[in-house]
Amino acid sequence: MAKMHTLVLGGIRSGKTGLAERLARVAGVDVVYVATATAGDQEMAERIQRHKQGRPKAWGLAEEPVHLGHVITQMGRQNYPPMLLVDCMSLWLSNLLLAGDDIFRAERQSFLRALENYPGQVVIVSNEVGLGTIGMDALTRRFCDELGWLNQDLAQRCGRVVMSIAGLPMALKGHLPKQV
Repeated sequence: MAKMHTLVLGGIRSGKTGLAERLARVAGVDVVYVATATAGDQEMAERIQRHKQGRPKAWGLAEEPVHLGHVITQMGRQNYPPMLLVDCMSLWLSNLLLAGDDIFRAERQSFLRALENYPGQVVIVSNEVGLGTIGMDALTRRFCDELGWLNQDLAQRCGRVVMSIAGLPMALKGHLPKQV
């Protein structure tokens, strides 16, 4: 199923989420937005609300900060599995790292396995961390390492990988639809 999955990479405010949403809109199928963010403060709650308001009303929503593998597996059991737009890996990874190493390992493996088995399309949003500097503390360095390794694993499992830079898409693997 990898040929049906898309990884959208980019830096902060690169346009990666907007690009992923455009890819989902032009697919012409039912979409469920799988959100990994949690509202830890007022500013984040406002961000989440803006994201919700900007999405098409017909799209479904699943909010899951940790157990993505479970959500993807459940969605895949539907008679007509929807396209999943998972936003985003960096927030999910932060949630996993804070949950502890056992949960981190189990949930990462569960997510990758569920992604490989999902019978529909999946669009995944992730930050590209390989272009930045090395963090000053151990947790930041681990986060960057883990996200870089996760992005590599996802790129291997996706038929299309796109980088968003300044709002412009650049296909790294596969091709972009002409409407995007």
